[in-house]
Amino acid sequence: MENRMMVHLQGKPIYEIVREQSFEQLPEEMKKLGVEGRKLCIVTDSTVAGYYLDEVMERLSKVGTKVVSFVFPAGEENKNLDVVRNLYEHLILEKFDRKDWLVALGGGVVGDLCGFTAATYLRGISFVQVPTTLLSQVDSSIGGKTGVDFDAYKNMVGAFYMPKLVYENISTLLTLPEEQFVSGMGEVIKHGLLADKAYYVWLKENQEKIMSRNLDICSEMIRVSNEIKRKVVEEDPTEQGRRALLNLGHTLGHAIEKLKHFEMLHGQCVLVGCVAAAYLSARRGLISMEEADDIRDTIAAFGGPVQVSGLSVEDIIEASRHDKKMDAGKIRFVLLRQVGEACVDKTVTAEEMADALHFVLTEEEEN
Repeated sequence: MENRMMVHLQGKPIYEIVREQSFEQLPEEMKKLGVEGRKLCIVTDSTVAGYYLDEVMERLSKVGTKVVSFVFPAGEENKNLDVVRNLYEHLILEKFDRKDWLVALGGGVVGDLCGFTAATYLRGISFVQVPTTLLSQVDSSIGGKTGVDFDAYKNMVGAFYMPKLVYENISTLLTLPEEQFVSGMGEVIKHGLLADKAYYVWLKENQEKIMSRNLDICSEMIRVSNEIKRKVVEEDPTEQGRRALLNLGHTLGHAIEKLKHFEMLHGQCVLVGCVAAAYLSARRGLISMEEADDIRDTIAAFGGPVQVSGLSVEDIIEASRHDKKMDAGKIRFVLLRQVGEACVDKTVTAEEMADALHFVLTEEEEN
């Protein structure tokens, strides 16, 4: 099984996605990029640092003239401009120039924050993604979306800025807490629903092996998800059209994530959003209600949430109106034309969203 794929933009090769089961090959992959003789700053969070920072620093010290680290407290609440400011200051004090490199070691929060810093420090320096969570390996590390949250508004400040390499050590999945793994499955299941019905069926057939974290099966799963994400990104790198399909489950999911004050993980909120989107797609006659029920049951089988409590329909709809995916005042809602094919719809009404939300809110919390 091929363990690498190239991402192209406008027909030109931009960066490779490399999939391994250790960090052993990371120095060699970095050497290919010409990092020898340059300073490297590994950006990570307090959780990931305890597992992998020492090993990655030791390995990269063989290729960089100086390897430093920047560790910030783990959690979505720390993906903000204050932490970016601290990272800027750290790089300035370490005398990083435009030819030095950043290395994002961690999950989506680390990758987004490090990537945004790379895009804006000295008008842009090179960076590498080393994703350590399932969600970041299948989704957030690929495609060049970077950003930080502004107050309670998720990813409101950001830039499209491509990494020079994505290096996936899938053995890091073995140290992931269960809820983090399930969160990653939110993006995996989403990929099957929006682009590849056969993949969605394969996920269901291999559910036990996936959830037991069989690395060979997980490697194949990540490969297919990477391929789906790669194709969409190559067609639409700055989300002018087709890339918006990757927002399946995100319109209501982001609103729930915000109103829950990020107590629920991103992928968990996406899964609830996918259940709502499937129900709405069935109500519009695009898929059958049996298919919508199957999607809900599949998500539940992978340990994902299919309902949420403590929120009101009105608050979720209002929060969705502040989403960055708004287009001329209209919400770009992603529906399923069929299982394995999604479409963007700007005609979804507040009443339709309310109907879908009643499907995913526990009864005592709906009003």
